[in-house]
Amino acid sequence: MEDWALIRRLAREGVPKAAIVRKLGISRTTVDKAIASQGPPKYERASGPTSFTPFEERVRAMLAETPDMPATVLAERVGWTGSIRWFRDNVNRVRVDHRPIDPADRLTWSAGDVAQCDLWFPPREILLEDGSRALLPVLVMTLAYSRFMLVRMIPTRKTQDLLLAMWALLSEVGCVPRRLIWDNEAGIGCGKLTEPAAVFAGTLATKIVLLPPRDPESKGVVERRNGFFETSFMPGRHFESPADFNAQFAGWLGTANTRVVRTTKARPVDLLTVDKEKMTPLPPAVLHLGWRNHVRLGRDYYVRVDTSDYSVHPTAIGARVDVSADLDTVRVRHGGRLVAEHPRRWARGMTVTDPAHVTAAAELRHAYQHRDPAAAPGEDEGLVRDLGDYDRAFGLDSLAGGSL
Repeated sequence: MEDWALIRRLAREGVPKAAIVRKLGISRTTVDKAIASQGPPKYERASGPTSFTPFEERVRAMLAETPDMPATVLAERVGWTGSIRWFRDNVNRVRVDHRPIDPADRLTWSAGDVAQCDLWFPPREILLEDGSRALLPVLVMTLAYSRFMLVRMIPTRKTQDLLLAMWALLSEVGCVPRRLIWDNEAGIGCGKLTEPAAVFAGTLATKIVLLPPRDPESKGVVERRNGFFETSFMPGRHFESPADFNAQFAGWLGTANTRVVRTTKARPVDLLTVDKEKMTPLPPAVLHLGWRNHVRLGRDYYVRVDTSDYSVHPTAIGARVDVSADLDTVRVRHGGRLVAEHPRRWARGMTVTDPAHVTAAAELRHAYQHRDPAAAPGEDEGLVRDLGDYDRAFGLDSLAGGSL
């Protein structure tokens, strides 16, 4: 390559070919070729049959039917016994001709139109109330136009907690976009929205869009944020609880949302105002949101929310009570009166007891076991009557008197 460049430079400067041959110690033919060439010399090996050639036709036939068939399976099917690396390189070369083409359009997002939603599982187990640790889901919401990010760790990926978290994040914005985009998340819907999700969307006057399979571009804005969180937020951090995680994340987002986004060349906080102007105001509240149940309280005076049990004041035993829970608190009401309130536990299978409920249960049990028998109805009272009462009831008393 260096000789070729030098030959052409000397020739351009007017140095005779014979002088170039003497100076560089090369042949006259090499000098002639270098001057006449349009590009640098390169080695080109003549193409010819290889060890893969006898198998290529069969490999192409299989790839035409199954473009994603692994190279190891193809090698077994065609009887290849040579180097699997060489075979794989050749398969990758011909696979391109048979793989279906799926172009990706560049999407543009208008103000107030879309919030992309996704579940992210941070690669760090979080300490829970019972001392155990678990990988917990995090709902990530990104406003597509402004790229404004909102995040909330939640106890489960069930419908109730997903909708509660969506409401919490939208409440931070103060309004709702025209569309909320989701993958096929079971708690939201697979092909069809779950009934609670449809009610939630209708109440907010928005539309929840479930993306079809193999359409990552339509939710790429929020999914790229997941990788950003793992490289920019997670390193070097330690979390004492889910609440600590949410608090640290909220503080970090205050800075992250002020950084210039490369694709928009603007800061999310600067575009947020324009985004919100095109959105719909949130309603004051969403009825029937969260965990709700209407059950009869048993003698053990506990109710279950998700997988944990919570005590209720035992005066409600035998009555029907209303159980409600959000991401933070469990409440039980009887006839509109609050009979239990507990912080919600995120660990699974816990039993949460209010000592006041245990004390009240002990008092009621003692009163029941030491009640005055004389004050209680007799066991056979009401079962023994004068037989004359039955005669008079059936009109037999006059007949009996006449027979005597």
